[in-house]
Amino acid sequence: RVKEGYGPNAPALLKLRNDGAAVAITVDCGITAFEPLSDAAGAGLDVVVIDHHKAEVRLPVAAAVVNPNRLDDTSGQGHLAAVGVTFLVIVGINRALREAGWDERVGKTEPDLRTLLDIVSLGTVCDVVPLKGLNRAFVNQGLAIMARGKNVGMVALANAAGLKERPRAFHLGYMLGPRVNAGGRVGEASLGTRLLSSDDPDEAAVLAMRLNEYNADRKDIEAAVLIDAIEQAETEPDPNASMVFVSGANWHPGVIGIVASRLRERYDLPACVVACDGGMAKGSGRSVPGVDLGRAILDARDAGLL
Repeated sequence: RVKEGYGPNAPALLKLRNDGAAVAITVDCGITAFEPLSDAAGAGLDVVVIDHHKAEVRLPVAAAVVNPNRLDDTSGQGHLAAVGVTFLVIVGINRALREAGWDERVGKTEPDLRTLLDIVSLGTVCDVVPLKGLNRAFVNQGLAIMARGKNVGMVALANAAGLKERPRAFHLGYMLGPRVNAGGRVGEASLGTRLLSSDDPDEAAVLAMRLNEYNADRKDIEAAVLIDAIEQAETEPDPNASMVFVSGANWHPGVIGIVASRLRERYDLPACVVACDGGMAKGSGRSVPGVDLGRAILDARDAGLL
């Protein structure tokens, strides 16, 4: 996050193309990455966008854009987390391969996608989406899969977190998820993927402990930024304020989203936290029911304010 920021960026996509990749898939991002995806297309890289964030009328240049929050989508599945959208894409691919007789032609057995629901449930809970409809089904079934202990990395993560009981949604949101996330926030972004796809218990144990250590670092960094943010917000409090807006130099951009969540909870107002580094500022916001902060930011950009 410090070196590349958020979402697709042209240098990374062009490097993938130069390294021989023909297709790139963006997950949980890409719906408004117009310039990077245009550059990728110009270089001959096909990009598939899988996202759930709010879309604009304009869509990025891509081979496919799968997003239940596209303005032309009528599925009624806009509450899905990106991991849920991704799972449905895999279900669709599986069905298409089955209908084409691909498994028989290559002599492979069709995968049982239900075994992936433990990861789907983890991502769904951690993205704090409404637990209704498909989301509730994903979490309910995923917890049952998780309890079987088939995913080596998930077992190692639970051990590192000290989880000794049957997993519940609480454990996903407050014990397992933050540890996976810590890699991308303050450590190495690839650790979570490597952990959850590992079949080696020894490797998984090492990766889980590293994530555990990064999570401890994340807590310390977050606490320091939160103290600064609260002090700034309460130095000259405005009783009529409609939002909380704070900024600071040398705040770690990997924790500003969490700090924004803490401020929203503390003040019951939309909160924006901005980390300044030289001439660049990176912000993150969290809102309250009834205030569409994402749409407000897009409108501000369209109006030339951002």
